[in-house]
Amino acid sequence: MKRYPTTLIIAGSDSCGGAGIQADIKTCSAIGVYAATAITAVTAQNTQGVRDIQAIDPLVVKQQIEAVLEDFTVDAIKIGMLCNATIANAVADVLVHCNHIPIILDPVMISTSGSILLSNDAVDVIVNRLFPLAEIITPNIDEACFLATTTIDDASQILLAAHKMLNLGCNSVLMKGGHLPGSMATDWLVTPHTHEKFSYPFINTRNTHGTGCTLSSAIAAYRALGIPLAEAVKRAKEYLHQAIVHGADIDAGHGHGSLNHTYNPTPLVGIEYQPI
Repeated sequence: MKRYPTTLIIAGSDSCGGAGIQADIKTCSAIGVYAATAITAVTAQNTQGVRDIQAIDPLVVKQQIEAVLEDFTVDAIKIGMLCNATIANAVADVLVHCNHIPIILDPVMISTSGSILLSNDAVDVIVNRLFPLAEIITPNIDEACFLATTTIDDASQILLAAHKMLNLGCNSVLMKGGHLPGSMATDWLVTPHTHEKFSYPFINTRNTHGTGCTLSSAIAAYRALGIPLAEAVKRAKEYLHQAIVHGADIDAGHGHGSLNHTYNPTPLVGIEYQPI
């Protein structure tokens, strides 16, 4: 018997297809991993901004997750937009029983265009209940500043902010430095005892919609393939860089356009089934 390496993506829908569940599915598919989903919210948005958000009933979110977990062997879980505290609690209620599965948490709070995507009452739930469950969290600079209650202007402040978040209960954090000035986009993988940086040259393009969703989903996909965390982050960064490069000159909307997720897709193939 064989089965597909599988991720479960818990996130919101992006109507213009560049971020959220749509980017997550494209990313996992391009890396050769099957993507099951649980949708937390439906957004009305395009490349220029978010117009409206409709949260999904928390019970329906919970049932989506349970339905997938009862039927599939899930190798990694990616959490994106959670919208509000009741949804965050519903997700935590299920995932507290999934400590054998790597969980990648992208604390989606602020979009590339500056839109607020998370209600204030959800932050405490995410920090107190989901941070301890996650193998890694992947905040952007604005989200890291919010979570660590600090400002970040350079690399030294990034590391300080990362350790503040570790003190909040997360196991490791990927600090994304793409919004900092300079010629290189550098991210830091920080654990309680180590840190490692990954640098790529900035690409001159406005097509950066969904970069955070894409990166966290790529990490989840590589973890689903059994690749250790640090190597999964390295491969995810390379995948993201190439997706930006191959979509840099494409007109995709009038604002921050999408990446080219399928620039070089890996076929989805079965792996040996090993029942737990």
